[in-house]
Amino acid sequence: MAKSPSPTERRARTPLHRPTDAGNKKAGKRRGPSRQLLVFLLIALAANYFVVSVIAPDKPKVAKVEYSPFFLQQVRAGNVERVSPQGTTVEGRFEKAVRPPKPEEVEKQPEATRAFETEVPVFVDGGDLERLLIANDVVIDPEPINNGRGLVLNLLLGFGPVLLLVGLFLLLARKAAGGQMGALGAFGRSRARRVEGSEQKITFKDVAGIDEAESELVEIVDFLKNPSRYQKLGGRIPRGVLLSGRPGTGKTLLARAIAGEAGVPFFSASASEFVEAIVGIGASRVRDLFQQAKEAAPAIIFVDELDAIGRSRSGASNLGGNDEREQTLNQILTEMDGFESDAAVIVLAATNRPEVLDQALLRPGRFDRRITVPAPDKEGRRKILVVHTRSLPLDPEVDLGRIAATTPGMVGADLANLCNEGALLAARREHEKVQMSDFSDALEKIILGIPRGMVLTEEERTLTAYHEAGHALVGMLTPGSDPVRKVSIIPRGMALGVTLSSPEADRTNYDLQHLLGKIRVALGGRVAEEVVFGTITTGAESDIQHLTGIARHMVGRWGMSEAIGPVAVIHSEADGPLLPGAAETSEETQRLVDAEVRRIVDEAHDVVRQLLIDNRVRLDSLTEALLREETLDQEAAYAAAGVPAPDSVYARPIAAGANGSGANGSGANGSGANGSGANGSGAGVHSNGATADSNGVGAKVVAPAGDEHEQAS
Repeated sequence: MAKSPSPTERRARTPLHRPTDAGNKKAGKRRGPSRQLLVFLLIALAANYFVVSVIAPDKPKVAKVEYSPFFLQQVRAGNVERVSPQGTTVEGRFEKAVRPPKPEEVEKQPEATRAFETEVPVFVDGGDLERLLIANDVVIDPEPINNGRGLVLNLLLGFGPVLLLVGLFLLLARKAAGGQMGALGAFGRSRARRVEGSEQKITFKDVAGIDEAESELVEIVDFLKNPSRYQKLGGRIPRGVLLSGRPGTGKTLLARAIAGEAGVPFFSASASEFVEAIVGIGASRVRDLFQQAKEAAPAIIFVDELDAIGRSRSGASNLGGNDEREQTLNQILTEMDGFESDAAVIVLAATNRPEVLDQALLRPGRFDRRITVPAPDKEGRRKILVVHTRSLPLDPEVDLGRIAATTPGMVGADLANLCNEGALLAARREHEKVQMSDFSDALEKIILGIPRGMVLTEEERTLTAYHEAGHALVGMLTPGSDPVRKVSIIPRGMALGVTLSSPEADRTNYDLQHLLGKIRVALGGRVAEEVVFGTITTGAESDIQHLTGIARHMVGRWGMSEAIGPVAVIHSEADGPLLPGAAETSEETQRLVDAEVRRIVDEAHDVVRQLLIDNRVRLDSLTEALLREETLDQEAAYAAAGVPAPDSVYARPIAAGANGSGANGSGANGSGANGSGANGSGAGVHSNGATADSNGVGAKVVAPAGDEHEQAS
């Protein structure tokens, strides 16, 4: 199938335009009728009833009374306040409520009331009645006295609830119409979190161990503080800065520190937040985010995990499809192109996989500056430990420099976790301060896992001890191998035993001898089972996966096979084939790669087998010590095997903790074409499952150049 043409950069075809938000309103808040709105409606209805019914009550209850003698008696007694004659009917109000006499036809006694009504007989002289009323100080009012609320109040009571309900309906209809496309309007608004410059407390003082990357970003901070200095000379600050590096190296922390140093608004969003099932929503969110940032300029937009939407559009996973992710990517490209030369908005993005990004993102004018955030070296790890232990009460014996030396390959997140685990252990042990033993035990827990309380049979213990002793002895006797730091047959996690080794110093490159040494050490456990028991078990599963990965990369990526030569025949994901199942190498080349991998492993197997046969006494001695002690540190392991121990910081007392790297062992982001494996130092952990159902993960190791394999079974 022919290769699809490169997609052109274009604006999304399904725009979701909406009026821009004013000021600093947060996006994404439009919703249906909330509980507060319903409560407000109920309160409004109750208030309407209260105002009309209580403040302006309806016409009071009027009692019909006899003209004579009851009405005349009340007038002469001075208990009539006022009257209003309406023809022969006289309405009035008593001074005090009285109970009129019960008519004969009514069984129930009337209630006491002030409002009354009576009929004046036609034969009564009106002049005499008027003089009687005046003589007893009764007010004669021409207006009706007991007329009730009136027209306006009656209308308010009758139509008020209806008007409130109609108003609520109009409010909801207007709210839905204001979002365009009904409910879809709320989806098109950015969900980025905004942090004002005054609220951002993280600065470069909180970032350590990545001085090179930090120095590259000082210029960005200076531009955001003093943009006129660059603009008057015609300079243009990079519109985009791409931070790449291993997970946990501090890319997000570095971006927040830039905003804290510059004191400008910081818009933070994950790239996956832009993508929805409806095409066009992501593009709308991108437009909204950039519009908010321009209104708040100078500002910083930070997009984490950029590879979620910025993957190359020419690979096998996307053969020209016009999907939501591509629409969102096109909108980002358009917005970054639309920046004015004096726009003080900078886009920061972070990714763990820069090799898979679309080339349109990386061209000049978009992400002009690409900064690699490397894993810290020994001094960098010490500075990171200083930052993360500022709030911890440390024992005077704690040596952060020694801890940094025993953690090659660890990044900032690993060291932060180490400090936290050490503090938790100190609290459980009721220590007043965090001690060196707390850090070493926390390191052992992170690397090797938590011990399991399972009981092994004597046969399984012996087999596990020989397996781990084989790893350890081959590591001690193979030139160029990393020194053995710890050997244990205590079950941890899914492993029944572990052997920990790590380099003396940070490694940035690997030679052929070192890689062959890694393969031989990985074979040590399986070969020990063959030499001693004449059989093999499932305990070497992860060892086999680990050594196969190294051998295959030696042949296919690093040019360490004379039969293949310096030719890359194993491609990274960024250079992968166009279609699943299609390969750019011939079947003959693939067979040759497999044959070379098998040759390297078979030669290493023969060397290891002869090595263990020649040193069977040392193997038995180390196994007996393991069965007796269960865990041996560096000095004890070398002494038990009768091999001189190397002089290193690991040999000094740092409690009985595991002295090695974290779960991310050797090799960081070695994804470059040459596979050099920058920051590739770290620990190797060999573990043994020893039973068919123990094929789990004992510890994780990253092979040279960053290819991760599970090193356990």
